Amino acid sequence: MRALATRLAAPLAALLILSACDRGGEPSGEAATAAPDRGDDGAIVASTAEDHLPDWLSPTDGTDPARWLAGREAGHPLPADAAAVRELRESLDGARSAFVEDKRMIANRTVQLGQMLSEIGKTESYRGLIDGLGAVASVRGRHKSLYGEMCQHYYNTRVQGADHATALARLEARERPEVAAPERPSGGQP
Repeated sequence: MRALATRLAAPLAALLILSACDRGGEPSGEAATAAPDRGDDGAIVASTAEDHLPDWLSPTDGTDPARWLAGREAGHPLPADAAAVRELRESLDGARSAFVEDKRMIANRTVQLGQMLSEIGKTESYRGLIDGLGAVASVRGRHKSLYGEMCQHYYNTRVQGADHATALARLEARERPEVAAPERPSGGQP
């Protein structure tokens, strides 16, 4: 019996250590003052602070993507009812119907694209990026596009020197379904 207990002790200790790592310990600083967001079953899903904007929205983050995105663009958190938040919420809602990714991922990719554009001196508003790429995706009809892939194509086009409107026009030309060639009259020369 003692041999069995000794053999089980090491794996149980490792399991306890790993489960403690998942809890992350006591929150400190700003996170300690955050109100937890609770899921349907009452479990804490994520904690967010009103005075802190994380670098990225994690899959378990309960932060409103539109509010986070507007705050990132403004350089500080904004109230949920701010005009910029409402506008980005509308943009994200529209984009969600055109792209495979969820609003959180669209927000993350938009910030990533914005940072990449800023590094090459070609800044664009987050709303302009989302709405522009969403309009391009809409030409596909009921077939959804990949936002991350479209962001990369847009960035590559901008690096090549195209402005915002030209980059979107080139992307739209890529997304447009092939138009069937008109039929030639029978008996005519090709």
